[in-house]
Amino acid sequence: MVRRSDVLELAVLGLLRDAPLHGYELRKRLTALLGPFRAISYGSLYPCLRRLVDRGWIEADDAAAEPGVLAGRRARIAYELTADGKEQLSRLRDESGPTSWEDDSFGVHFALFGQTPADVRLRILEGRRTRMQERMAELRESMARRRERLDRYTLALQEHGLEAVEREVRWLTDLIETERDELGGHPDRSNRRRGPRNP
Repeated sequence: MVRRSDVLELAVLGLLRDAPLHGYELRKRLTALLGPFRAISYGSLYPCLRRLVDRGWIEADDAAAEPGVLAGRRARIAYELTADGKEQLSRLRDESGPTSWEDDSFGVHFALFGQTPADVRLRILEGRRTRMQERMAELRESMARRRERLDRYTLALQEHGLEAVEREVRWLTDLIETERDELGGHPDRSNRRRGPRNP
C-alpha cells in the first residue's frame, strides 16, 4: 500500500527539481498536481519539508525566496533540492513497481513523466492499464450479479464508474502504443497520432 507521505515527498522533490520554491508556492503547485480533492494542508506540507531537510534531500534558504511573492510578517523560506535529493528523486521517480501505478501515486508519477526514462514510463503505464482492466472486470461482474437488486440511481452511478474506467483503459492503451513506437524507433509511422486522446 502506498503511504500518502511517500507520494507527497515524491511530489515535493519533483516540483523542486527546476527551481527553489517557498511553502506557499509549493502548496499551490501541489494542489494543481494532485487535484483539488487532495488539497495539501500546511499541517501536512511543513512536516514533510522538515523530514526532507533532516534527510539532507532539500535545504531551506530564506535568502533564496522570491521577493514579493508572499506578503506578511513571517520569513519566507525557499526550499531547494540538494545533490542527494536529486539522486533520491531519480530513485523514486524511476520506481516502476506496483506502488507506482496505484490510485494514490500514479498521478504524481505521470506528472513527472517528462523527467522519466521511456522504459520506466512504459512499465508504469502497462501496470496501470492492467490494474484498471482488473477493476473493469470486477465492476462488470459486480453489476451483472447485483443488477436485479439495484435501483436505477445506484445502477446509473455504477455504470458511470464503469464508463470512467473504460475511458482510462482506452487512454492508457493509446499512450502505451505511442511509447512503444518511440522506444521501437518507428519514425515512418507518420499517420499515427503522436499525442494521447483525451480520456
